[in-house]
Amino acid sequence: MKTLRGPSIFLSQFIGDRPPFNSLETLADWAAGLGYKAVQIPTHLPHIFDLSKAAESKDYCAEISGVLANVGLQISELSTHLQGQLIAVHPAYDAAFAGFAPPELSHDAQARQQWGIESLKQAARASQNLGLKAHATFSGALAWPYFYPWPPRNAVLIDEAFKELAKRWRPVLDVFDEAGVDVCYELHPGEDLHDGVTFDRFLALVDNHPRCNILFDPSHMLLQHMDYLGFIDLYHSRIKAFHVKDAEFQRSARSGVYAGFQPWVERPGRFRSLGDGQVDFKGIFSRLAQYDYEGWATLEWECCLKSGEAGAREGAMFIADHIIPVAEYAFDDFAQHDSDTAVVRKMLGLEGE
Repeated sequence: MKTLRGPSIFLSQFIGDRPPFNSLETLADWAAGLGYKAVQIPTHLPHIFDLSKAAESKDYCAEISGVLANVGLQISELSTHLQGQLIAVHPAYDAAFAGFAPPELSHDAQARQQWGIESLKQAARASQNLGLKAHATFSGALAWPYFYPWPPRNAVLIDEAFKELAKRWRPVLDVFDEAGVDVCYELHPGEDLHDGVTFDRFLALVDNHPRCNILFDPSHMLLQHMDYLGFIDLYHSRIKAFHVKDAEFQRSARSGVYAGFQPWVERPGRFRSLGDGQVDFKGIFSRLAQYDYEGWATLEWECCLKSGEAGAREGAMFIADHIIPVAEYAFDDFAQHDSDTAVVRKMLGLEGE
C-alpha cells in the first residue's frame, strides 16, 4: 500500500492584494510556515503563475519549482477551474462567466470558449514541464439549467448537451494524454459533471478515456446527500486528486438542498473549515489508504464562518493528523508459514484421496 501525500493547500481562495497573499514567493513562505508540503496553483492570474510561459519554457518552470523548493514546497497540481468552466457555458450564464476570460473577449462567447480550450492545452504542457501527474479543473455546463426540470426531463436535450460536452473535451483529453497528465474533474453542483451518474455518462462518451478522472471533494457529495465513502469504493481507480473540504447540512423547516437563494451563512447546507462540519474524514482517509491513492490531500478552504487564515492554519495539522502511514506488512505475518499442496491436503483431511 501507499501513503498519500500532504498536506497541500489550494491557493486560489487566499490570493489577494496585500502581503503575503500577492505573490507566489510570499504565498509559498506563508504556506510552508503553516506546515504545508505542497501548493495547488490556480493558473488564471499571470502575476502568480504565468500559464502561457510555463507551457513553453522549461526554464520558467524550473524557476517556479525553485522558488517553492527554497521553502520546502512542491506543486501538487495546477488548476484551471475558471478556464475549464468556459469550455461549456449555457447562454443563461454567458454574462456571469464573461469575466473569467481576458477583458477583450468579454463580449465574444465563442472566443472565450476557444481561449478556455487553449488554456487547458497549455496547462497540459505546463504540467508536463513541471513533472506533474494530475490536473484540477471543472467540466463546464450546458445541461445544468435543466437539472430539476419543469416541464419534465427532455432526454434528447440532455443527450445532446453531453455529446457536445464530450466533443469539446475529447481533443483536450488527448493533449493531456500526450503529456502524461490526468485531467481531474471536480464533481461540483453547477457543473454538468457533479456526481457519479453524470461522470459515467461523460466517460462513456469520451470512450473511457484514460485521462478522464476525478477530483474527489466530499463536501459537494455530503450536500447532495450522497454516500461519499461508497463513492470511493466505486470510483477509486479514477480518483487522482483530492480536495479536503468540510461541509454540514442542518435540516430546516423553511429551506432544503436548493437553499432558497440565501447567502451561505443562512443555507441549510454550507461549507465549513476542516473539523467543523460533518464529513467523515477518518473514513475517507482510511478508504483512500486501502485503495492505494498516491496523490495529494489538498486543503480547499471555503467556510462561511471562520477566517481563511485560521482555516488554513488549522487545516495543515488536520490533514497531517489524518494521513495514515500505511503498514509495510500485515500484523499477523509472523504466524505465516509456507505450505505445499501435500501439507494442505493433509490439513483438510484429504490425504490419500
